[in-house]
Amino acid sequence: MKKIGIDARLLNQTGVGTYIQNLLFYLDQHKSLDNLYYVYLLKKDFNHINFKSSNIIKKKADFHWHSFSEQLNFLSVLLGDNLDLVHFTYFTFPVLYRKKFILTVHDMTPILFKTGQASTRNPLIYQIKHFIFKIVFFAGLKNSIKVIVPTKTVKKQILSYYGKDFKDKIEVIYEGVSYYLLQKNKEKINKKEFPYKNFFLYVGNFYPHKNVENLIEAFSKIEGDYQLILIAPDDFFTKRLEKKLKKKEIKRVFILKNVGKNQMVWFYRNCLALVHPSLSEGFGLTLMEAAYFGKPVIASKIDVFEELWGKNYLSFNPKDPTDIRSKIEYFLEKKPNFSYEKLLRKYSFEKMTHKTLELYHKLV
Repeated sequence: MKKIGIDARLLNQTGVGTYIQNLLFYLDQHKSLDNLYYVYLLKKDFNHINFKSSNIIKKKADFHWHSFSEQLNFLSVLLGDNLDLVHFTYFTFPVLYRKKFILTVHDMTPILFKTGQASTRNPLIYQIKHFIFKIVFFAGLKNSIKVIVPTKTVKKQILSYYGKDFKDKIEVIYEGVSYYLLQKNKEKINKKEFPYKNFFLYVGNFYPHKNVENLIEAFSKIEGDYQLILIAPDDFFTKRLEKKLKKKEIKRVFILKNVGKNQMVWFYRNCLALVHPSLSEGFGLTLMEAAYFGKPVIASKIDVFEELWGKNYLSFNPKDPTDIRSKIEYFLEKKPNFSYEKLLRKYSFEKMTHKTLELYHKLV
């Protein structure tokens, strides 16, 4: 049997974590695994995930991304396991690893959006950090045997930035709706705790490129008994936005932190629409999740959303709060309907996993 490593250290991070969770879930569902899979996990995640298949082996790799221990200790572990192929599921990896590996690049945001606002560190440390990002990113493109991206848009961005030499190396494999939302979860909602109605929904973090402040500015000028619910992790950027909302005394906008999976089902089912004002995305998982629950999508007019959604969403200029406001008001007045059945059949994490497995087999 060949030995294939899967880097799952970011298992519980937003976005990337959803990708890894679904890859591992559908890998474990596979009826006949003819290779051994070594899954590398942080210590805190090790006992929270188990596999039915005896061909999937958990390995502790308590080395955080963007760290010296990743570059030295994780490298040593990988070399010691003598793998035939490694799948690094995020762009950071031990740059001195020279055996066969695949890299997943979820988006080009860390490269294209160079802004110190996205870091909690001082400007000089941020500049150094960003420089190292670029070195690691390029090393991954250069030394990998294949690069997986979630959309054609990300592929085009890579080729535009780094040149067409990588064209044949990049594989577009679309993502989809997370398995736990596809399961029949019961809604566990305390209606006294969540007394929301007539609300628009945003799900994600509050990094600067997510452009949430423009959405808040637009929504604050909309008349009527409507609410905006922002669901996000409890981190530095969330705390910073909470302070701004309090200082500006903006009403009808509510930030909810670390909402559980079953509670998310309730918010998707009961929102008027999902609003996503991001300036940069690699795929846009939350848009697909809203579509699964039959909810209209109002989102930025950016290349990746136009690739995936075509005319099946209401688009706005994300840099113009006035346009964001007008599109939300248009939605409230016209109540446009969109059909997402074809999109949901086309984009699937199960299909993604099967195509990724096909790539593994081809390369080993």
